[in-house]
Amino acid sequence: MTGQVKFRKKLSRPQFHKFMTEHPPCVVVLESCGGAHYWAREVIRLGHEVKLIAARYVKPFVKRQKNDAADAEAILIAAQRPEMRFVEPETEEQQARAVLFRAREGLVRQRTELVNALRAVMYEYGHVFPLGITNLKRIEAAIEKLNGELPELALEECRDLILQIAEKTARIEAKTKKAKVLSKKADLTRKLQTMPGVGPLTALAIEAFAPPMDCLNVGGILPPGLGRRRSDQARGWRECWRESPECWWRLHWRQDGANDLGHDYKE
Repeated sequence: MTGQVKFRKKLSRPQFHKFMTEHPPCVVVLESCGGAHYWAREVIRLGHEVKLIAARYVKPFVKRQKNDAADAEAILIAAQRPEMRFVEPETEEQQARAVLFRAREGLVRQRTELVNALRAVMYEYGHVFPLGITNLKRIEAAIEKLNGELPELALEECRDLILQIAEKTARIEAKTKKAKVLSKKADLTRKLQTMPGVGPLTALAIEAFAPPMDCLNVGGILPPGLGRRRSDQARGWRECWRESPECWWRLHWRQDGANDLGHDYKE
């Protein structure tokens, strides 16, 4: 890629698909956004090579106000950098598993909000309960004991919150069961679960959100891709690389300053 501008065109989505159909094979660089993986698969089907760049790597190259033309120019400049890291396009199956994982996480957050709302109501009447869903039984028992001591309207709202929490819990358990079933079908998730501390949900998250392991040369690339904070990296995923055809991958795990534990898995 020389970076020389040959044409500037503003295309709609249908026009873009038609344009790429008629264009000879080339390298197409896209910013990794919500629909980028879909368009990457479509463009690959048309015989082109696709490279995706994370938005945070494109932003430093935007020279002027943010618009489509400025973004396109910044994406091109970023793609020419020899040290640039590209994102692997996700398959439809990966995106489907990610949808399930995010849906479950959303339900967990909603349930947490309901539990905190219930705790707040009880706090207003002088009853304090610790954080966590594990204390829900204690709250329910306290509400039953306080029957008649609290206003009836407040008790009704508390019981309604408990019903909503139960509904969210049932939906979370259903999605967890579905995730566990999916984690047994793929080879990657089954191998991941043989590692200490990696369960079905963690394995499914790595399979859905992480790039292929053979494109990682250092472990520092993996944690940010999974949403781990920088402070977590010191005691989390440390190094991950593909060593040889005989060794599938190796993960070194450090927790609370303990010695590294290497786990090798044969293909």
